[in-house]
Amino acid sequence: MPQVRIIAKNFMDMVASLPAIKLDKLYHNPFICEAILRSMPPLAKKYVLQMLYIDVPVTASLLNEWVLPDGASKHRVAVDRLIQLRVFTELVDRKKETTYVLNQMFKMNLREHIINGGEPPRKPMAANITVRLPSLEDLDNYAAQQWECFLLHLINSAEAEVTTKSISPSMMKVFQRGLLSQRDKEGPRLTESGFQFLLMDTNAQLWYIIREYISNSEDRGVDSADLISFLLELSFHVTGEAYNVDTLDDVQRTTVKDLADLGLIKLQQGRKDSWFIPTKLATNLSISLSDASSRKQGYVVVETNFRLYAYSTSKLHCEILRLFARIEYQLPNLIVGSITKENLYQAFQNGITADQASIKYIVSFLQQNAHPRVAERVPSVPENVTDQVPHHLYSND
Repeated sequence: MPQVRIIAKNFMDMVASLPAIKLDKLYHNPFICEAILRSMPPLAKKYVLQMLYIDVPVTASLLNEWVLPDGASKHRVAVDRLIQLRVFTELVDRKKETTYVLNQMFKMNLREHIINGGEPPRKPMAANITVRLPSLEDLDNYAAQQWECFLLHLINSAEAEVTTKSISPSMMKVFQRGLLSQRDKEGPRLTESGFQFLLMDTNAQLWYIIREYISNSEDRGVDSADLISFLLELSFHVTGEAYNVDTLDDVQRTTVKDLADLGLIKLQQGRKDSWFIPTKLATNLSISLSDASSRKQGYVVVETNFRLYAYSTSKLHCEILRLFARIEYQLPNLIVGSITKENLYQAFQNGITADQASIKYIVSFLQQNAHPRVAERVPSVPENVTDQVPHHLYSND
């Protein structure tokens, strides 16, 4: 799917954008060093591990010999990423030759972690203390339901509807930073970015929200490096295990409550203790966007007459389709509608701009969510539909 301005960076892009002093602060935590290593391109991992016990600078010419000739572009990408993360420091020696050295704190902690391992950031609670924990299947369902409620809140806010789900002020600020806009005496409405956000796949949406959540952390009096550190630590927790809330500091407690809104965390309360249970969304946070993306089973069938059939019981799916299509009727597991000029104009009013790049969001959404019955076809969406969607929007007939 086209991902223009709204594209969410992965965690390492956010880490790389930190000031040098905050980056160096992160590397005092061995688990963060491992998380950084996990995230690197394969060639960057190779360079780090080969240099882990080399205590002198390595010349650029020697580094070039560690890769095959046809890997020159991947080599440049790997070196650039290592420099961005301050894992590599680039120097020029007396002979005016470029050399590289590993960040000393990063190297020391990674060595220690690899050799001796270490205790996880926090230990799970004993089974005799917690009440019955949800199964992994139940936890996946919970995460999906929370995420759907979160997105429905965005749509309903734009439609001035009241929802029963309460969203924390921190998450509401994420909405207000570009997904929703509001003028004097007018209700909130979706922005162009908000419209495009709703048509993105789940992983891209999640990264966008996490990026914005971190970006405005300083406004909440939270150090962005501390927040990133905690979010990365979550990737070392075990999905489905219970962790005592008392092991968290005040900022981390607030964070887990915010993450519960998104379905990354499930909170439970016992007689004396309370605990948080990470879902897969939380434990996979350190994985790159491309690695985390896995094709989910689609649900939409589009016919040549512009009618569409969505095999889904999800209210969210129905509301997203309603943004650009007319919903004609809905059965318990089937949504029937059609793409019309009037609804495309309504989409335009809701924020999408009348240009080819923006129109592709609708087309790509239909392609990425194609039902398995048609997903393997080429094209999965009839050509006359993909050709005529722009025509419908531009024509005056």
